[in-house]
Amino acid sequence: MEPMKTPHHSSDAETTADRNAPISAGGATPQAGTGSGATSGVDGHDGARPNIVFILTDDHAAHAISAYSGRVNSTPNLDRIAAQGARLDSLYCTNSICTPSRATILSGTYSHINGAATIYSGFDYRVRTFPQVLHECGYRTALFGKWHLGHEAHNDPQGFDEWRIYRGQGEYNDPVMYGIDPAGERVDEVVPGYATDTVTDLALDWLDRTQDEDPDAPFCLLLHHKAPHRNWIPHPRHADLYPLDSIPEPDTLFDDHSGMSRAVRDVRMSIADDLTENDLKQPMPPELEGEEHREARTRRNYQLYMRDYLQTIQAIDDSTGRVLADLESRGLAENTIVVYTSDQGFFLGDHGWFDKRLMFDQSLQMPMMVRWPAQIAAGSVVEELATNVDLAATLLDACGLDPDESLPDQQGRSLLPLLDGTADDATRGAWPDAMYYRYWEHEDPSHRAPAHYGIRTSTHKLIHYYGDGMGAPGSSDAIREPEWEMYDVVADPAELTNIADDPGHAVTRADLEKRLAQLQAEVGDRPYEGPQTPRPQWGR
Repeated sequence: MEPMKTPHHSSDAETTADRNAPISAGGATPQAGTGSGATSGVDGHDGARPNIVFILTDDHAAHAISAYSGRVNSTPNLDRIAAQGARLDSLYCTNSICTPSRATILSGTYSHINGAATIYSGFDYRVRTFPQVLHECGYRTALFGKWHLGHEAHNDPQGFDEWRIYRGQGEYNDPVMYGIDPAGERVDEVVPGYATDTVTDLALDWLDRTQDEDPDAPFCLLLHHKAPHRNWIPHPRHADLYPLDSIPEPDTLFDDHSGMSRAVRDVRMSIADDLTENDLKQPMPPELEGEEHREARTRRNYQLYMRDYLQTIQAIDDSTGRVLADLESRGLAENTIVVYTSDQGFFLGDHGWFDKRLMFDQSLQMPMMVRWPAQIAAGSVVEELATNVDLAATLLDACGLDPDESLPDQQGRSLLPLLDGTADDATRGAWPDAMYYRYWEHEDPSHRAPAHYGIRTSTHKLIHYYGDGMGAPGSSDAIREPEWEMYDVVADPAELTNIADDPGHAVTRADLEKRLAQLQAEVGDRPYEGPQTPRPQWGR
């Protein structure tokens, strides 16, 4: 089949030199990116604008990357990105679920701005995306893999020369993918093979063709893996890895949630009881059923779940090794920004859970490693707090564009000065130490996670479970009593002791409530004030 692609709208008269000139989206000379104070990303290597390879996985917890912890698995190719570039240790998502996080990464906006607040929402381009900006500035752009931002024509990827994406979550084996054929028609096609491998094939084939056609044009390639999303089907080549009973258990595997709010105690994400036969690939032995066998059942389910989860990650590590080798073989590694991240974190038995959604750190934290030899010193570690809202601004800044001018709706802060070492002590000292989070998909049918918003600082976390779906797509109409949780993440990093109502921490709570209100105002959200609270316009 002839490659499916979207039309390239650049003028036929446009030259390679024109495309490679450091211009802004409006055609003006680029200004310093937000927070950078310099146009360090404009020239890149040998005067060329940098290329971008953005690798996004689904539900890959930072603590399942050996560069972060090394506790449960080994990911040598992912570790290379960190060793040869930078690792971000305090990157958090602003809504821990697939569709919202992906919309935020692309647009640099919060869910209440872009409208894609739940997995039942679509991205309707009320705000633009960083690939659209780069495409208009002469970048060759492509997207392959998981999209999960709606399936109607108005939700299709925009700003790409070529794209092929899964239907919904996609399948691990022989997935159906669709794209736009040369006649402009949407076309479905089964892509034989294992999804992690085949989507890598598609991406590298596009890169090969792009380099043959115009080797001097900068490119932005988005490689979006399905893995390690549920139901965790590994490739047979990894079947011997992480054998049962060899995977370390988290310290909080048997957390009884006694100190948490009712809203959290009611979620359906239990390793013991909510993993299905489809997840575990075998029926539950009768002798493990019943509350009296809960501990043994938890241990058995944890090993089965984690074995498959970690094996799917091993194929991602293989893929990443192929991508790095391809860039190096072409001589492109020096001035190509390689980003590896996930749309959110994931519970790996932490607190006895799987899945994400909640504001506990294992769900909240996103892994992110960035390699750009021309600008980023090997082995860098960024400890400052950041969010997925910042990624669009960072990439545009690195390409010599002012994020506020080229993507005016974006709400992020460029992380480039932290990555390339240009941030001085004053910049680092003034860096924000708090982030705002809001989960809208109230008590969805599968997981029953409550709607909530909150603030995380470098020392504390305050969460308000306000108990109302506010009409967000996929949310329950049930209204619950409001509840609060607060954790001291320095003294209690496992987040086991809720101190929200502890008189000894009343001053800290009052300060956090004040800062939470300030953050809400800064990002254009509003507090919950009862069922009459005005609702955002949701995506379609």
